[in-house]
Amino acid sequence: MYLNCHTYYSLRYGTFSEKELLQLAKENEVTQLALTDINNTSACLNFVRLAPGYGVRPILGIDFRNGAEPCFIGIAKNNEGYMELNNFLSEYLYGGKKFPATAPKFKQAYVIYPFESVLLNEIEVFNENEYIGVSIADLRKLPFSRLSGLKDRLVVQQPVTFRNKSDFNAHRLLRAIDNNVLLSKLDKSEEANEGERMFPIGNLAAAFSEYAHILENTERLMNSCSIYFDFSSDRKPQNLKTYLNTREEDEALLEKLCQEGLSYRYPEGGPGIMERLHKELELIKTMGFVSYFLINWDIVSEARRRGFFYVGRGSGANSIVAYLLRITDVDPIELDLYFERFINLYRVNPPDFDIDFSHRDRPEMTKYIFERFDHVALLGTYVTFKEKGVVRELGKVFGLPKSEIDLLSEGRYDPQKLDEISQLVLKYGRLINGMPNYLSIHAGGILISEKPLHWFAATHLPPKGFPTVQFDMVIAEDAGLYKFDILGQRGLAKIREAVDIIGYNRPDEINSFDIHDVRRFKNDRSVNALIKSAQCMGCFYVESPAMRMLLKKLEVDNYLGLVAASSIIRPGVAKSGMMREYILRHRNKDRAKERAHPVMLNIMPETYGVMVYQEDVIKVAHHFADLSLGEADVLRRGMSGKFRSREEFEKVRLKFIDNCRKKGEPDSIIFEVWEQIASFAGYAFAKGHSASYAVESYQTLFLRAHFPLEYMVAVLNNGGGFYRSEFYVHEARMLGGIIHSPCINRSFNANVIYGKDIFLGFGYLRDLEHRVSERIIRERNTGGHFSSLEDFLDRVTISIEQVSILIRINAFRFTGTNKHQLLWKAHLFLNKNMKIDHPKLFPPKQQNFKIPQMHTTDLEEAFTQLELLGFCLCSPFELLAEPPKNKRCAHDLERFLNRHIDIYGYLVTVKNTRTHNGKRMHFVTLIDQQGKVFDVVLFPPVAAKYHFRGKGIYRFYGKVVSEFGFLSIEAIKMKKQDYVQDPRYADMKTSTKVFADKKIGVSPLSSDPESENINIEP
Repeated sequence: MYLNCHTYYSLRYGTFSEKELLQLAKENEVTQLALTDINNTSACLNFVRLAPGYGVRPILGIDFRNGAEPCFIGIAKNNEGYMELNNFLSEYLYGGKKFPATAPKFKQAYVIYPFESVLLNEIEVFNENEYIGVSIADLRKLPFSRLSGLKDRLVVQQPVTFRNKSDFNAHRLLRAIDNNVLLSKLDKSEEANEGERMFPIGNLAAAFSEYAHILENTERLMNSCSIYFDFSSDRKPQNLKTYLNTREEDEALLEKLCQEGLSYRYPEGGPGIMERLHKELELIKTMGFVSYFLINWDIVSEARRRGFFYVGRGSGANSIVAYLLRITDVDPIELDLYFERFINLYRVNPPDFDIDFSHRDRPEMTKYIFERFDHVALLGTYVTFKEKGVVRELGKVFGLPKSEIDLLSEGRYDPQKLDEISQLVLKYGRLINGMPNYLSIHAGGILISEKPLHWFAATHLPPKGFPTVQFDMVIAEDAGLYKFDILGQRGLAKIREAVDIIGYNRPDEINSFDIHDVRRFKNDRSVNALIKSAQCMGCFYVESPAMRMLLKKLEVDNYLGLVAASSIIRPGVAKSGMMREYILRHRNKDRAKERAHPVMLNIMPETYGVMVYQEDVIKVAHHFADLSLGEADVLRRGMSGKFRSREEFEKVRLKFIDNCRKKGEPDSIIFEVWEQIASFAGYAFAKGHSASYAVESYQTLFLRAHFPLEYMVAVLNNGGGFYRSEFYVHEARMLGGIIHSPCINRSFNANVIYGKDIFLGFGYLRDLEHRVSERIIRERNTGGHFSSLEDFLDRVTISIEQVSILIRINAFRFTGTNKHQLLWKAHLFLNKNMKIDHPKLFPPKQQNFKIPQMHTTDLEEAFTQLELLGFCLCSPFELLAEPPKNKRCAHDLERFLNRHIDIYGYLVTVKNTRTHNGKRMHFVTLIDQQGKVFDVVLFPPVAAKYHFRGKGIYRFYGKVVSEFGFLSIEAIKMKKQDYVQDPRYADMKTSTKVFADKKIGVSPLSSDPESENINIEP
């Protein structure tokens, strides 16, 4: 009898989930009901999936509203009617249009107009499929209304939005958030009626006892509705079934492409190749995944045709078919990749193919997919209310001042001292926390289906401009829709641009290599030497301090070692403590025999019995706990976090423990292994995934080893990487580059290299307008280089503010004139209010102004660069108010091993983390006075005493320690060093004089008595 039920997917309106709605129905003995969220179908598929478990027959519909104002409710008679409703909703969501007061003529859907809407809009004529909804609250008005005579048009429409008073309060807060008003200012028309609740079915029938015809009409309508989606374990995929016309044609094409790929991938053949290929092809055909492979092949083939770089990742990288189709560049034979992780008879879903494109090429490839296939949409996801955000939103709704909101959101308060309003904010914040806030787009998921996607849900049109379904990947897979992941990353753009830069800067060498010939790179001594020494700044996935540290500890110098390192670094392995254990076993092979469980060592000999890859979960579950491959895959998926709450996962967990106990394994071993599995929690990689990352790492390492400057320019032009741009500029200088600030005649928006000279781009000048830099480049291209400031001002329309930026950064240094003099000239030539909207026809005659001689110091230059670029091009150590007391650098660490050292470092990055008991500590990366990198650790007692105060140079006193050969400093003391006063605002003549006149002062650490007695070797 409930034809109008809302969940919290009626965004910022509803207050509980579809599962809680079904639980509510069960408690009230309701055996059929309609889910009708407001302008949203996010919950529909999962509602249908869950309903049988609660003894409920599901009906689907949509509550069409303009804001909070009801228009009408659409109820689907069947799946075709549901698609009709989705088509209608999507059309209006795309255009942001208002819904009409009356519904269109639906063929397979009913329309219910709320009682009040009929009266308000004076609707008098009703189609056969149209009804008037009457709520319990409307019963008082019905006898006195003209609508009482329309007996065959009346149905029960008792909305369900709340379970209790608490839900109603939460609803009002959500409405206030949605309307961005104080709760006290929320208009009643924006709220639902507090009586929108579900009552026991007997009570509802009793309320309408005088109107039997209304109950009968409602029953008849509901009984005529039927919706079906297949959520069974043996459901068929709903993706596009055939790439060509028939399944036979698809299979023939797949076999043909594999045969063609054999000569490209395995020109010399090899053992086990044909056997593996035959095995995969048979299983792919049996599982009905042929079209899935061919669609991925189509996408990457188009990318190659357009010259786009890409990397195929995911579990699909375990497949030789994917390797032959060039979807991936990972050889599963070479790496002995676990076939069952890729695909098995018990696995309903096809393998994952994550195809990475350059962030510049990805939009073009997405557009191609939408144009190439018929039924395409982006996959949706939900942005939920998070704890801090909820507190901020509710703080505004309750009218708290910003200072109090800040204290609450950051947790800096004493619960005993909070006033009533603040307590309400926290109380209702807990209630709203985790609810969906708005619909967004999955990071890269695209659905390509056999049926129109409106068969499954409505779509909306986010800013990217591509239709996006209103459900996420979990329910998509439940319904048999498997995504194609089309992702964007900057690493590929760096590779592609580096190749382009080599083409113009070292044209004689551009044909000396093939960037896709990764086999060659794997055997390149220079590349492997970079990995072993961890000199990987700018290189994909291997440049972070943590990765640099791991590579040194593992002494990795080959591709297979890098594949393992790429997965070991993931939080899942590190959290379980198995990263350290892996390093110990790697460095001492006998330890694995002593410490590893024999079954675990037998399952994973190459990783010394340590679970490193996602497929290790399947191996352990199958061989150690005797779970079937299907059950093992449920376990693996459950560990991703997406299915952790699902009943099937819990059943498999219990079976894992039970099976191990039956085999006689002690609980200590069982739960130790289980904890290793549980620690993965979605953070481990499939081996093929790690191998794909390692391939891209090798490409970037090859470029860095042989074309370091060109590669660094490409890194800078694509937003850098793990570190700030400043450090890639520094790295380019360390690699022999000569760095120049932007120049009017040599620079572009991006950085450019001429030989070894690197000119920074105009894009680094924060306040320079993009249109100005474009104008400069365009004029230079058409009219040639600028000969003087006057020539520039004659040819380029520019304001005094904008030209001042260029002069201050010394972009006119080719003139040989001091920039202070140039600024005077510019002010004399340009009037602030003068605007020239067209170029001059003839070169004007310029006055020859006499400007006094002026000087600029190196220090002034450095501080101007700091202001305009965000970093200076000289060594930051030259800016210190007092010169360093020693010259100790990274190369001295070995000499001071297990002793104390006093050392200066320019801050690169700080990783803030917490110990198991919640205490704060820091891992710090710095650059020494020679430009080399070193690392410092601040353990909790030191981290509590000393704090980092932004960018700059810090002096450390601490003990040099070694862990597996990786040297670092355990800090005891730390102090930030002061820069010299900005000479632009001080009485200083030259930078040389400043340093020459300085006297050696007291140590900056001398405020600590122990600092006076530091015994440091010369």
